[in-house]
Amino acid sequence: MTTIKGRNDHVFGRARPSASGAHPIHMEPERDTHFRPLPPPTGRPPFRLDLKSVISAASYRDIVARKKLTFHLNGDMGGIMYAVPQELVAAGMEKDFDPKARPSDNPAFLYITGDCVYFNGEVKEYYKQFYQPYEFYHGPIFAVPGNHDGENLLDDHTSTLDGFVRNFCAPEAVKMPESGDSHRTAMVQPNVYWTLVTPFANIVGLYSNVPAGGDIRSPQTEWFVNELKTLPKSVPLLVALHHPVYSADDHHSGSTYMKEVIDASAKQAHRYPDMVLAGHVHNYQRLTKKHPDGTQTPHLVTGAGGYHNLHHIMLVNGEHMIPPVDFKDKGNDAVTLETYSADHHGFLRLEITDKLITGRYYTVPRPQESFSKGNALLDYFEFDWRKKQYVRNQLSPG
Repeated sequence: MTTIKGRNDHVFGRARPSASGAHPIHMEPERDTHFRPLPPPTGRPPFRLDLKSVISAASYRDIVARKKLTFHLNGDMGGIMYAVPQELVAAGMEKDFDPKARPSDNPAFLYITGDCVYFNGEVKEYYKQFYQPYEFYHGPIFAVPGNHDGENLLDDHTSTLDGFVRNFCAPEAVKMPESGDSHRTAMVQPNVYWTLVTPFANIVGLYSNVPAGGDIRSPQTEWFVNELKTLPKSVPLLVALHHPVYSADDHHSGSTYMKEVIDASAKQAHRYPDMVLAGHVHNYQRLTKKHPDGTQTPHLVTGAGGYHNLHHIMLVNGEHMIPPVDFKDKGNDAVTLETYSADHHGFLRLEITDKLITGRYYTVPRPQESFSKGNALLDYFEFDWRKKQYVRNQLSPG
């Protein structure tokens, strides 16, 4: 267990015993996917949270001194009625910590790209789908909401995102009743759209709401443009949202609307994000947008975080695609599917320095496989965020 005194008194993490889970037999309730008005912010504009206020002073000093920030990224975590995949991913992320390593070499936090709790973000599900699975995760957990987090039940008259706001946007780092016997405290994000400020990256989190393909409206759009304009260019700017701009899956596919929101905002601000992070699609994909000037923007889909049903990649002439695959989206954007994993759950580890963003995607064992199989490296890349070009773009660092 870790307690950070003097930094909102956050508490997280202790030693994990073993994975377990129930058998997946359930039906998703009838869905209502209309746009939900946003809940009021819990913090002040411009809705920024400094990592320095959440992690220990010693860890922060080491990150700054060694010029390196490491963190985990995942999405679509909630193990509704079948916890094994989610627990396997949680255990895999825990094993990715090295107790002998310096803080800058270990993940400083986990960032969730939405759908934290299925099916409707209910407060009563937070223990089973959040606090219990991550009770032993060693760091703080941040998030943007997904469509399931904001989709209240048809007969539920509480405010949309009530559970998310209670547990991720609390005014103080207090222990919530729904946390049960977990020691983890609520996070203190200032809004459902917000920016995480760190020494080596700024992560702008958008809430793409409930409708299929997402829906972002005023005042979030104006806020997004302002963040693109005003956040310093001395560190990379990452955008995190739930609905992906691009996806080669056969279930959701990419969102033309999210692409339009990001493109229009970037045009206004004269700045395109250095990397775009998303979930919603239940698999892992690394795609690259190729700009007319020759620069590149990685788009990462990290939606295999625990929900048991994985989404398949599209077939071409009845065959699975073998990356890399070049294609044009509906707006004629040149995009490359660099690699993917659609048959295992897993997690992404990002390391950011003053020059590079290095990514490693690990798969974890399937529930029917031996848990002792451990993490397996599936993807590796190095991206020069200043030149906006890959330095290494291959499946393994060897």
